[in-house]
Amino acid sequence: MKADYDRLEKTIVALTEGEKDAVALMATIACEVHQADDRFDWTGFYRVVAPDLMKIGPYQGGHGCLMIPFDKGVCGAAARTGEVQLVPDVDVFPGHIACASSTRSELVLPVRNKRGSLLGVFDIDSDQPDAFTQEDADRLAAILDQAFAFAR
Repeated sequence: MKADYDRLEKTIVALTEGEKDAVALMATIACEVHQADDRFDWTGFYRVVAPDLMKIGPYQGGHGCLMIPFDKGVCGAAARTGEVQLVPDVDVFPGHIACASSTRSELVLPVRNKRGSLLGVFDIDSDQPDAFTQEDADRLAAILDQAFAFAR
């Protein structure tokens, strides 16, 4: 089953309307996105907790890494550069952190509030190679921008 992004967006908007707490938003979004698509093996957030450091936030799937510095892995690259990381093969990504040996491809999106403050990153792993498309990145970015606009 592939994500129906129109339906997913409506569901997330309905569930999160008026919510400003970033962790509550993260928990709800991780749950909904994880269940929306069979390609999504691990779905969750890493929260900025100190300069150049993120810790695991709400997620769905197996265990994740507890801490990720901005200078390590795909999540660190997204946080450091502020750019979406669409990685078709994690084995060729320099400095990839293998939180789960089953991960073959990864999509990581920076998460910002309306003021532009980096709250963390949204990480989706797949056990399939080349699982993600630019459409996945664009649609999920739009959902995140809307949901986190007023987050603290």
